[in-house]
Parts: sequence; structure tokens; C-alpha cells
Amino acid sequence: MGTIAKKGLQSYMLQLQHHPLRTKAITAGVLSGISDIVSQKLSGIQKIQLRRLLLKVLFGFAYLGPVGHFMHMLLDKIFKGRKDTKTVAKKVVVEQLTISPLNNMLFMLYYALVIEGRPWIYVKSKLKKEYPSVQLTAWTFWPVVGWINHRHVPLQMRVIFQSMVAFCWGIFLNLRARSMAIAKA
Repeated sequence: MGTIAKKGLQSYMLQLQHHPLRTKAITAGVLSGISDIVSQKLSGIQKIQLRRLLLKVLFGFAYLGPVGHFMHMLLDKIFKGRKDTKTVAKKVVVEQLTISPLNNMLFMLYYALVIEGRPWIYVKSKLKKEYPSVQLTAWTFWPVVGWINHRHVPLQMRVIFQSMVAFCWGIFLNLRARSMAIAKA
């Protein structure tokens, strides 16, 4: 590994050790932002929509990073840090029945209300129509990520791992939201 990359990783790990919540929040915000830039480019937007980008960074920083941090700490406390097959399965089930639906619902609400500035009546209708398929899709993808995360990733790195996977999931959700908006136009 190059000297600059090695020093950067060491510095990051030090920040993660001394300021875990802040580091996870910043990481989630940065990855949410990069995910949005990629989504905008893939959906054909020529000039980056700065307001949208900043609002996505805010969502990652203020919600995804902190909630992930506390959720993983809580799960490890409840299940006493165990990583056996039965315990990991329980963690994944709890995660998929609690935080997964909440994350997807809040993201869809935030995207439609805050980022797109849509009226509540439109958002309510959109959620009724699209939320079930988004959540079902999440349940085909995120349990595998959760299994890997809880089984193989150290506690302090779980939010970072999840944020990196969420980078791709965010692109999926953004492109889905964009294609729905284009189809209705």
C-alpha cells in the first residue's frame, strides 16, 4: 500500500477509535454524496444539482451514520457481541424488521418532501404505491449484507461497511425515484 494511502487509513482508523460517532456520520455523509453524484450522472443530469447533493450529504451525516452507529451498538449489547450462526440470524431478523423498513420509509419521505419539494398528498400516494416494492427489494438484498456485517465485520467497522454497500443501494433508490418521476412526466 502506498505511503499516502497507508497514512490516510491510519489517520482514519485513529479518528474512528477516538471519535466513532463523528467519523461514522462524516463517512456516511460523504458516501451518500458520492452516491448521489454517481446517480445524477447515470440518470443523465448534465450539471450536478448542488442543492440535492447537499441534502443527500445531510441525510447520510445526520441520520444514516448516527442511527447505524447506535443500532449496531444496541444489537451487540442485546446479543452480547456473539457471532455464532443463531445469534447472527437473530441480529439480521431484528435489523430487517426494524431499521430496514424505517430507513427506506424515511429515505423515500425525505427524498420526495425535502429534496423534490413535493406536496404531502403526492408523497402519501407515492409511498402507498412504491414503498412495498422498495422494501421487498431491500429484503432480498440487505439480509445478506447484514449477515456478512454481523458475522465478519468488527463492530467499529460495521457502519462503514454498511455505508459502502449503501452507496450502491442509494444509487439504486435514486435511479428508481428518478425513473418514476420521468415516467410520470
